[in-house]
Amino acid sequence: MPVRRVLLAVALTVSATGLVACGSDTAASPAKGSSAAAGFSDADVTFLQSMIPHHEQAIEMAEMALDPKAKARPEVVALARRVQAGQDPEIAQMKTWLTAWGKPVQMDMSGGHDMSKMDGMMSAADMKALGAASGPAFDQQWLAMMVAHHQGALAMAEGVATKGRNAEVAALAAQVIAAQQAEITEMNGLLRT
Repeated sequence: MPVRRVLLAVALTVSATGLVACGSDTAASPAKGSSAAAGFSDADVTFLQSMIPHHEQAIEMAEMALDPKAKARPEVVALARRVQAGQDPEIAQMKTWLTAWGKPVQMDMSGGHDMSKMDGMMSAADMKALGAASGPAFDQQWLAMMVAHHQGALAMAEGVATKGRNAEVAALAAQVIAAQQAEITEMNGLLRT
């Protein structure tokens, strides 16, 4: 689905969510100081519980690029700093919402959920190989992995844009789509140079 159509869908979802949240008697009780608790669905909760470890892995990859041992080129280092600066506060916000809703920050893994199977998540072997690389090899591997990682985040954000009902989660999903699509374009450009 083109990004413009996704953003339109998110905007419509945000508008509709505001209306649904006001009149829903199945919504969670609002927490003091948190408009995010006005109404949410299982899709909102799942998105947040999934996006937290997804963002955490992106930050771990960013930290690898910032490590002098990686000998990453300046453009990769600058992008890694932006990934870290953008996703760290989003993790804090997502944890705050889940806590306000009385939901666990971590997804229940007892039902056979495997975070490594999530869209865009790297395996332990992928991360180990990235950690062992340096210089141009690191740059190429990091960029390719981060493109795949971001594409997974886009799929997750697009999913909650159509299935979620919390306006603030929808706004976060739109923010993820806009930021990560722009970074994918940038990274694809760097992969060609």
